[in-house]
Amino acid sequence: MSAETPRGTLQLTRRKMLARSSVGFGLTALTGLLATRRPDLFAAENTTAMHASRSLPARAKSVIFLFMSGGVSAVDTFDPKPRLKLDHGKPMPVPVKPTMFNANGNIMASPWEFKNYGECGLPVSDLFPHVAQCADDLAVVRSMTSIANEHAQGNYFIHTGFSLAGYPSAGAWVNYGLGSENDNLPGYVVLASGGSPLGGIGIYGNGFLPAVHQASLVDPSQTEPLPNITPREAGSRQRMRLRFVEQVDRRQLVQFGDNEQVESAIRNYETAFRMQTAVPALVDLSGETDATRRLYGIDSPVKETAAYGQQCLLARRLVERGVRFVELTCLPRPAELGQIGNPWDQHGGLKTGHAEMAQQVDQPIAGLIRDLKQRGLLDETLIVWAGEFGRTPFAQGSDGRDHNPFGFSVWLAGGGIKGGTACGATDELGYHAVENVATVYDLWATVLHQLGVDHEALTYRFGGRDFRLTDVHGNVIRDILA
Repeated sequence: MSAETPRGTLQLTRRKMLARSSVGFGLTALTGLLATRRPDLFAAENTTAMHASRSLPARAKSVIFLFMSGGVSAVDTFDPKPRLKLDHGKPMPVPVKPTMFNANGNIMASPWEFKNYGECGLPVSDLFPHVAQCADDLAVVRSMTSIANEHAQGNYFIHTGFSLAGYPSAGAWVNYGLGSENDNLPGYVVLASGGSPLGGIGIYGNGFLPAVHQASLVDPSQTEPLPNITPREAGSRQRMRLRFVEQVDRRQLVQFGDNEQVESAIRNYETAFRMQTAVPALVDLSGETDATRRLYGIDSPVKETAAYGQQCLLARRLVERGVRFVELTCLPRPAELGQIGNPWDQHGGLKTGHAEMAQQVDQPIAGLIRDLKQRGLLDETLIVWAGEFGRTPFAQGSDGRDHNPFGFSVWLAGGGIKGGTACGATDELGYHAVENVATVYDLWATVLHQLGVDHEALTYRFGGRDFRLTDVHGNVIRDILA
């Protein structure tokens, strides 16, 4: 139809033409079959999207995001600073920027010692004795920075590239760009035993992307790991109900034209139906060996270690099944049960708090790396370990550390990453990134690159602008690529 079509004139859209033609319903059925058999063809079906499929050589198929909510101290984990011990108790020799609570004290030495591990000699603190044994697989970025100094904003920023709610998370972007490799499971799964950090489940959302790309939250600690996953009626009756709902939705599409939200609803109904069988089989660990359970720490007397180990094992099982993006959540510390989950946030009692959190995640993460490696999956699975920011090299009060977005550490492993490397540097106090300064945009540009996606080409038109995960920034951190 031309732009001069009189108002009120019936326009013949694509769907109306199909519906009125003699083979229209047959083609519609064929489309449904193709979507079931080849979901990758429909991963980002949207006329307003500038969809970028794989345009680069892919080194990884899936991502496992180990999110350390609350902010891990880099100078106590992966970025040793001998000067902190030399100048312990002295005032900071450089200006101190505003912190979250401003109860700033003097320089505080790390309570832990660092040792060099692996053939590469990568220094890791005593907090992570198990992960340290995997040093040759890790690429530590010591110069990460954030624009946010508060938990909710920091959580949104590291997940979405924006510090406010309403934008798609990294998992949603990956699912949108590449689609799922499994008809029976969603492409983006959050293992939610630890609950949601400050900011809520919006940090896992699809934002303005079609709803089919939002995260599915699976809580393996619950009898029903996904709400309503157990059928409440016979399968045939449920199937008939879903067919009726789909018919109504498709009539809506025929009458009013393309509507991606309705399309997403149809696809979500179908995926949910198939998940009723897939999810119980996924979380059933009875087929795993005792050796595997021990590897992940599932037999640990520390229940938080056992629960995080279960998440790590399920992450392996998910990527085995072709799920694109899996995120794990940290459980609250024993003394903070029932509180909002930012368990690495030690404004006081750093030694106790960080020790408890490291005990929770250390063995399970090392088990995950080793298990993926021995199964030949580490080469195609990219692991990302990060918090929303770091912590100050000076004390808050007497024995805590405040938030520090100016220089902190993250690490990556697998998926074409050059293990046994350390990239970038902070100053001699571990306060500011000073060498090869990296941003969250760079982190996600690198992740997408390893998945075979150009981060500048993966865009979506919304509100008159082409958005992307890396906003208008981002460079691949090539020093850590194999």
